[in-house]
This record gives sequence, C-alpha cells and structure tokens, in this order.
Amino acid sequence: MTIAITGATGQLGRHVVAQLAAKIPSDEIVALVRSPDKAIDLCVSARAFDYSRPDLLASALEGIDTLLLISSSEVGKRITQHGNVIAAAKTAGVGRIVYTSLLHADTSALDLAEEHLETEAALKASGVPFTILRNGWYTENYLGSLSSALEHNAVIGSAGDGRISSAARGDYAAAAVIALTRDDLAGRTIELAGDDSYTLTDLAAEISRQSGSDVRYVDMPETAYAQALVDIGLPSPLAHAIAGWDAAAAKGALFDDGRQLSALIGRPTTPLSDVVAAALR
Repeated sequence: MTIAITGATGQLGRHVVAQLAAKIPSDEIVALVRSPDKAIDLCVSARAFDYSRPDLLASALEGIDTLLLISSSEVGKRITQHGNVIAAAKTAGVGRIVYTSLLHADTSALDLAEEHLETEAALKASGVPFTILRNGWYTENYLGSLSSALEHNAVIGSAGDGRISSAARGDYAAAAVIALTRDDLAGRTIELAGDDSYTLTDLAAEISRQSGSDVRYVDMPETAYAQALVDIGLPSPLAHAIAGWDAAAAKGALFDDGRQLSALIGRPTTPLSDVVAAALR
C-alpha cells in the first residue's frame, strides 16, 4: 500500500511523515510538495504537487492507495484547490482520501468553516471513499508570538474567557497516521480536540510559571486587537481574520469536550504545559 501526504513539508505534514515512517516502510510513503528539493530531508519519495495546477495532479497521484489531503494554507482559494485534488484523486483511482477539516465545521462560527464544509461536500459527492478529520486549534498557534509576550509581559487577544480545547500538532498528526493506516475509519467524520481546555488567561499564567516573568492576559475589543496586530506588522486581512477567530473563540468556537482525539490515538493529548515548555527552549 502506498500512502501520499499533501503539503508534506508544512508544519503538520512533517509531523505526519515522520510518524508514518515509524510505522510503515518509507518506500510506501510519498511526499506531495510544490518543491521536491525541499523534501529531501524527509527521506521519502517526493513528487511535485501544486493544488492550483489541476493538469499535473492526476499523474502525481498514480499508484497512490490512500491520500492525506492537508487543507491548503491559501484561505479563500481552498474550495477550488481542494476540488482540483479530489477530482485528480478520482481520476487516478486513489482508494481513499483522508481530509483535515475544521472542528465542528457544520456549526462553527469561524469564517474558516465554509471552505471546509464545501470540501467535505465535494468529497462526499466524488464517490471516492473518505475519512474526515475535523481538527481543532493547534496549541502552537498561541506560542508563535511567545517572544513578544515575554518582552511586553502580555498575551493579547479578544478571546475573553472562551475556553480553547487545542492540541499539539503532533497529536493531530498521530490521528492522521491512524486514519491513513486503518480501513475501518472509511466514511467517518471525527471531531478532534485536546482533552483539556484553557483560557488565554490560563495560557499567560502557564507562560509566567515556566518563564519566571509576570505575563498577563490583556483582553481587547476585536477591532483594537486587529489594529494591534497590524501595528506589529501583520497584513490587515490576516490581522482582522485572527481577531475574528479570537472573537469566535470567546463564544465557544474552539471548545470541545468529546475527547475523540485521545480515544483515537490511544493516549492523552499533549498538555498545554508541555507545549509551552517546548516553545521556551
């Protein structure tokens, strides 16, 4: 059986390839990437793959039994890009597609949900067997600005007291590996999130505890938070998107207590404290 991973050089994709290579022979893994030269360190076969080049996708998928379709990073273009991949997979005779969707995509207040729902619908209409992994937030999303939080003694956001059931990328990768290697998950849609939820106040407290700095959470109105992100150099559309996601989190968009992720991977999800510790190293 040959398993292919799209976006294999991305932050999630690299985790998936590494964990999959520990479970099956590396010659049964194919990395699908825009630039195969950048995938040499993955130590698996790599093929050129660009979601926006439908004319080249089917040939790149020849001989693939199971495909992990990691959602595109190009928000606003996902419906077309994912549709290209699904159509190519059908043409190439791929046996099953595992797709990384969004937690509670059918009810989520996040503006990201629409493209994921459209992709889920395209999968179901394609006739290709599928497994949908509705991934929650990555804990690492909140640690990318750790140096700034330590410099200013503040974590800023608009999430209020909203509880966030995030998990580490490695946890979601473990779920993907299981979905790729188990046939009994075909046709399933699985809601994936961390075992334990936290607020951004809790996050700031954990950073303080481990760093020795007095880091507090500063909650801001959505528009003010967006402007603060623009002021530190983020493009305005991205800044407003991030602020909007935080505002949705304040209303529970990132919360889930079903513990389906830990049930699937057979272990507890990575604690917040461990991800903070790794980021502080």
